Amino acid sequence: MTYETVIEQTQKWIKNVVIDCNFCPFAARVYSNKTIHYTVSKATTIDESLQQLKDELELLDKNELTETAFLIFPESFVDFKTYLLLVKKAEKLLAKEGYDGIYQIASFHPDYCFQGSDNDDPANYTNRSVYPMLHLLKEESVTKALTFFSHPETIPDTNIAFATKKGLQYMQMLLASCKS
Repeated sequence: MTYETVIEQTQKWIKNVVIDCNFCPFAARVYSNKTIHYTVSKATTIDESLQQLKDELELLDKNELTETAFLIFPESFVDFKTYLLLVKKAEKLLAKEGYDGIYQIASFHPDYCFQGSDNDDPANYTNRSVYPMLHLLKEESVTKALTFFSHPETIPDTNIAFATKKGLQYMQMLLASCKS
């Protein structure tokens, strides 16, 4: 699988799932403005991945016009529990490097499963993606976007209700279509 293919499939997922399902009401603007940076990782260990995360944070620091970044792992962290360990260590890295309040991490994985939910719960598709990935967001951009959205605290419940209403088969088909 080529670097370009991974990015194209990720972009298709952002458009067809994240934006079209309105899972993130702020995504359309950064997507259409092309202010998203994509990195396809060949890292095979957590340490290598954390180094790439540091590189992405530095890139975001240096590029004011880049609002968000995706660090995509097409061949690593296939196991969801191992991926969750990466997320935990990535969040610790943010704190250690002094990035608390500057950046936040959103986590997406093909097998994402909310704690306490059944694997076949359609709600999991609000965080399921074509590949394991870390989504880096600038806190300042998130805060600014939230000022234009009334009741942002309802976003997760609205997303879960949407996915549940659409049902498991629809959500599975939608995600699978992003890789075709």
